[in-house]
Amino acid sequence: MSSSPRSVSDVMTHTVVAVGRDASFKDIVKLMEEWKVSALPVLEGEGRVIGVVSEADLLPKEEFRHSDPDRFTQLSRLSDLAKAGGLTATDLMNAPAITVHADATLAQAARIMAQRKVKRLPVVNAEGLLEGVVSRADLLKVFLRDDDDIAEEVRREILTSLFPAPVEPIRVEVAEGVVTLTGRIRDTSLVPVAARLVRTVEGVVDVQCDLSAGLPRSEPR
Repeated sequence: MSSSPRSVSDVMTHTVVAVGRDASFKDIVKLMEEWKVSALPVLEGEGRVIGVVSEADLLPKEEFRHSDPDRFTQLSRLSDLAKAGGLTATDLMNAPAITVHADATLAQAARIMAQRKVKRLPVVNAEGLLEGVVSRADLLKVFLRDDDDIAEEVRREILTSLFPAPVEPIRVEVAEGVVTLTGRIRDTSLVPVAARLVRTVEGVVDVQCDLSAGLPRSEPR
């Protein structure tokens, strides 16, 4: 059984294309096309990440190619106008780079992407050196996890400790990532706790609980 991915290191891409400060506009475009990526880390020295250049940083050059921006546009889009005249990665990149560490949880990485409105994050070590890249698509890989694998983790890591002596065995069914728990337990106040814990298991899409209160059946005399 494969273990549940818990951190960025479990899903990130280790082979990463990057550019230096002096990379030209055309070289950046060529690399993005060749590697089918929408952004590139910008490095200096031994591989320290100092910024990121994305497709959005390149588009102003085309947008303002034949236009003469009015005063409002000049004031409201100073950064884009500056990038329209950019020639190298230094001119075009967003700095400092928004990064994440390999031991960050997938939830932490997803939160950073959502809050900062980025599609991918350079993964760096304690010294800021590039170790890989994690993208939105990488974070979604956990939902490819096998249903049987999810069910086994739910039984082993949650139900065994939360309900050590159920009235009857708790049945765990997983279909397309949706976990269904059925059975009888002594304390139904633990049902919300069980649902919350199951949702933390990587790959779980939803949780349905049909756990009812019950007492052990009397043994026949």
